[in-house]
Amino acid sequence: MKTSDNNISRKDFIRNSALAVAGVTLIPNIMAASPFSDEKSVFSKGKISFKNIRLETGFDYQDGEVSSTKTNLFYIEVENGKITKVSPNEPHANAVDAKGFLMLPAFKDMHIHLDKTFYGDQWQAVRKRTGGIKGMIELEQKMLPEMLKNSTFKAEKMIELLQSKGTAFARSHVNIEPTSKLQSLKNLQKALDHKKKGFGAELVAFPQHGVFYTDSASYLKEAAQMDIDFIGGVDPFNVDGNIEKVVDFTVQLALDHQKGIDIHLHETGDSGLKTVEYLIKKVNENPSLKGKTYLSHCFILAKLDKTKQEEMAEKLSEAQIGIVSTIPFGGLVMPIPTLYKHNVTVLTGNDSIVDHWNTFGTGSVLQKANLMAQLYGYSTEFLLSRSLKLATANVLPLDDKGNQQWPKAGDQADFVLLNASCSAEAVSRISNVESLVHQGNIVF
Repeated sequence: MKTSDNNISRKDFIRNSALAVAGVTLIPNIMAASPFSDEKSVFSKGKISFKNIRLETGFDYQDGEVSSTKTNLFYIEVENGKITKVSPNEPHANAVDAKGFLMLPAFKDMHIHLDKTFYGDQWQAVRKRTGGIKGMIELEQKMLPEMLKNSTFKAEKMIELLQSKGTAFARSHVNIEPTSKLQSLKNLQKALDHKKKGFGAELVAFPQHGVFYTDSASYLKEAAQMDIDFIGGVDPFNVDGNIEKVVDFTVQLALDHQKGIDIHLHETGDSGLKTVEYLIKKVNENPSLKGKTYLSHCFILAKLDKTKQEEMAEKLSEAQIGIVSTIPFGGLVMPIPTLYKHNVTVLTGNDSIVDHWNTFGTGSVLQKANLMAQLYGYSTEFLLSRSLKLATANVLPLDDKGNQQWPKAGDQADFVLLNASCSAEAVSRISNVESLVHQGNIVF
């Protein structure tokens, strides 16, 4: 990405540097925050216009198969965080010149832990694991007090990384347990407040150390009243030793406070399947949870035979329970095509960027879409273009018939500009993100 260093005056540079040293947060303007640094556009009353924006307009076909994606240049106006006009290009307009970059829906990271990370601090690789999940709980109990000291700063740095990869929204799990109590949540809420002009989030109250194994229930009840969106969970059998007790507690807390549910499920044996089946039963008994309940990871689905995968996908679809997958590979390939076939909502996220669990997170959900396309052989123009939905939480510029469905006047002004000719290329090449717009603010 081009920088705008050459376009800022020496006086402005010195002034900005002095303010930064003094700890003043600068709200980036178009000159400093985007690749369009030669523009002299004026912002007024939250209004901004773009010219030379590339949008997808349809598919070309050869022998009945999609052979390429049609695009054209457009003029777009944004006001008060919404797209107000999408019209034929006006190349001579006084507008930000998007230089033919491709406009796509902003990306969403739907499974991440912004509250506990080494990112922005000293590099640390993962230590050798001992004692399974309970060993990791013990390790966390020792590490968290130190990690919490600068967790707001690190969360802000991680948000900046996500923005640079085109992500403007995240679902973040946040530790709620007797070691952190509610401090991890408060620290993250502070970071999100600092970044609210350029980043949105929903939060999951996450009992990483078990609901009852470490007596987290009282803290979860308190967190449920503190501006969170989901009640979380982790491996009810392996951690707490009781599937029904944990799921019943989680479901009741979600119902009492009108929250969603998002449970980490790594268990790949009989207990994993029983947990999925019991959660489906509870959601069917409480229809207000349909469309608001998710299983993260849910590795058990990768271990089932094809017939059982189909059956479970159908049941998940009927209960409107979504799967949030980090797209594992190696010996654990998820049946994502089967989930799609049965219209199960599938989302993705980076999970960890760099922490004591994992060090391989890139911050890019476009890279997750690319990995999915590789794993399942989605290599045609059509299938690559469909794979983009993993990065955008299921928003696509074109429907399956090639009709343009995004962007339209009235849509949220949340979009990314990439150096790519179309969605298929963006996924296949993991194309460079040139700029990110969130609620009409150019934030990267």
